[in-house]
Amino acid sequence: MCEASQVRKRAIMRLTTHRQYFLAIAMVASLALSGCPHIGPHTVAVDRFDYSSAISDSWKQQTLLNIVKLRYMDLPVFVDVSSIVASYSLETGGSIAGQLSSADAIQRDSVLLGASGKYIDRPTITYVPLTGEKFLIGLLSPIDPKNIFSMLQSGYAADFILALTVESLNGVRNRSAVAGAMQEAEPAFLRVLELLREIQAAGAVGMRVEEDKAKGTIAVLFMRRDDVTPEILEKQKEVRRLLHLSEERQKFVLKYSPARGEEDELAVNSRSLLQIMAAFSSYMDVPEEHLKDHSAVPSVENSGENRESRIHIRSGKEKPEHAYTVVHYRDYWFWIDDSNWQAKRALMAVMFFFTLSETGGSNRLPVITIPTQ
Repeated sequence: MCEASQVRKRAIMRLTTHRQYFLAIAMVASLALSGCPHIGPHTVAVDRFDYSSAISDSWKQQTLLNIVKLRYMDLPVFVDVSSIVASYSLETGGSIAGQLSSADAIQRDSVLLGASGKYIDRPTITYVPLTGEKFLIGLLSPIDPKNIFSMLQSGYAADFILALTVESLNGVRNRSAVAGAMQEAEPAFLRVLELLREIQAAGAVGMRVEEDKAKGTIAVLFMRRDDVTPEILEKQKEVRRLLHLSEERQKFVLKYSPARGEEDELAVNSRSLLQIMAAFSSYMDVPEEHLKDHSAVPSVENSGENRESRIHIRSGKEKPEHAYTVVHYRDYWFWIDDSNWQAKRALMAVMFFFTLSETGGSNRLPVITIPTQ
């Protein structure tokens, strides 16, 4: 074989080797680009808890702020998070280029590799101010006694829930503030709360919903006598006597009424959500300068319960480091201590009752258009 033929043969073998090399690189690059992981499933665990925690914290702050504003005769405003749409986008690209030179060429063989990527996190959050007639009615209407006693059935302490949500039971009055004047609770009411808490702990009181042909759906409070100790039976008897209930009946129909009900009824004069929030705000420390300039409603005088209660909203110029929730209003910080579980429990109850008060409706929900990208 001549020398020229041998040179051509070596050149062809060299080009073939390089083509195989470039082909291998191209295959590896293709596999790398096609093997990009899906970002969607990996975001669920993070986003679900992060967004739920953020909504929970903002809901607590909004509730506390509106409670504080009531002491300043300011309008409470609620804004609901209507929807959250978390949108993610991941774009990747790559390129490969090469140059094969002959054996006699001056330049050498070359390979050029390129890659690009772009990640976009674009959440869409929709806020809806709660306004209108339905919101106002929900804020001012007394809470259904059925919802109040359902919370007792779910484990909330009877003395705590009833003290917060009820003006009177069968005409026996709770502590309340009317037109700025404090009216202390009747001793009989306080004693009933104490007895109901002990009866509740013994599992001897409960609530269920029944169907009545004449009245429709009714809520019934019943006191169990079977498998109950004589001590609890005696406390049940005392509750009936203090509330002027029949000693022979075991169940009583719950009915909203400021006055005493019929023999088989327990009249519950329940508070509205606005009244509950106003009662909560009475346990707030109002800054001294706001009392002096009369911009805030002063604290109720001669109220030992207000001073001794563990429900306490604190205030100060410096933001606290360890608070259950904190808001900034009129150049002051207002907060609930993280160690004050009574106030934390009361705030959570207000949030529950806000949900139960039907302060919104489907007719206020906006139409949301999300463009496809």
